[in-house]
Amino acid sequence: MDRETILRTLRAQIHINGHIIGAAVGSGMTAKYTAMGGADILLALSAGKYRIMGRSSYASYLCNQNSNDIVMDMGMRELLPIIKDTPVLFGLFASDPGISLYDYLKSIKSGGFSGIVNFPTIAMIDGQFREALEEEGTGYHLEVEAIKLAHYLDMFTLAFVTTEEEAKLMLDAGADVICVNLGLTQGGFLGGQKHTSLHEAMKKTTNIFSVCEKERPSVIKMIYAGPANTPIDMQYMYKNTDCQGYIGGSTFDRIPTERAIYNTTKAFKSYGNFGDPLSKMIQGESSGRDHSEYIKQYIQEHYKEDIQLSDLALVAHVSASYLSTKFKKENGVSFTEYLLRFRLNKAKEYLQDPNMYCKEVASEVGYEDYAQFSKMFKKHIGLSPTEYQKMNRKRNMEIIKE
Repeated sequence: MDRETILRTLRAQIHINGHIIGAAVGSGMTAKYTAMGGADILLALSAGKYRIMGRSSYASYLCNQNSNDIVMDMGMRELLPIIKDTPVLFGLFASDPGISLYDYLKSIKSGGFSGIVNFPTIAMIDGQFREALEEEGTGYHLEVEAIKLAHYLDMFTLAFVTTEEEAKLMLDAGADVICVNLGLTQGGFLGGQKHTSLHEAMKKTTNIFSVCEKERPSVIKMIYAGPANTPIDMQYMYKNTDCQGYIGGSTFDRIPTERAIYNTTKAFKSYGNFGDPLSKMIQGESSGRDHSEYIKQYIQEHYKEDIQLSDLALVAHVSASYLSTKFKKENGVSFTEYLLRFRLNKAKEYLQDPNMYCKEVASEVGYEDYAQFSKMFKKHIGLSPTEYQKMNRKRNMEIIKE
């Protein structure tokens, strides 16, 4: 797809739908189904390939393989043969010492890619290492040069930026999209443990987009991941910034894949029969009533384990707040209260066994901290676990005597 057609299409989408979506992909499967789901642009990144391998996106920054070779091979073999109506951008590592930028850009264009995005980007590196890279001549300016040359070749260009200064440089270079890269996507098993808050992300985005408004108001403004990994997060960003679109990587491949594979395998492993609710959750065909039944069935099978509503929400393809509201509406009690009552009722059953120690019972119903278990038990049952067990022993002895 040529640059002008892409720009007309994206601006039309923004005008009609209010925003656009980009997906950073690492496989043909991810590309195919994000495109089917409505992604407006696809970013072929080496980070995506590493995610598919079960590694962190930051693996693309290490000397494991040649990033540009990974993207070229993936694009030519997996993406371009099956993606016909969605522009695919080449994730270009502009600091690669083995390429001539101009010649390599021409090969990217002739290969069928619609444009480029600067990734891996030096913008995500800071401290002494960043200073050394800049001094040595392999810094961010090469990414700016790549965007400028690609624009000259009439290729569509998307620029990752992290500061107002970087945004200005990319605007001067002719970037069609300025995307504020907010860092690794939080959530899931491999998600970054340290990340900025949504409010801090909003402030950073606002400052950078103010430069865009001043320098070139017509530029398309997007953000990439970071703390924004749900539609609700993006509602906040859309309402509080001039953001016109969202680009997700782990949001669209790693996190859904992690949870779906983990929970599906666990469901097959379980001796219990989850029945229709779980099946519907995985297939995305559930209703509010199914959500409630799914949660109750899951609690019944897994009450001994750590159960997080946020995890269940991921499997159900809904937000945690929505799932919490639906559950309380269907059952008259909150998820937390229902789980507590279920565990305490199970504890009462276990405590009727005179051969079980109270600490064993606590562990059996999901409490590693016995003091916390004892406190909650007494608060809701009226007796401590020890008192309850003694009461049952006494009652049983009286029954035997009779």
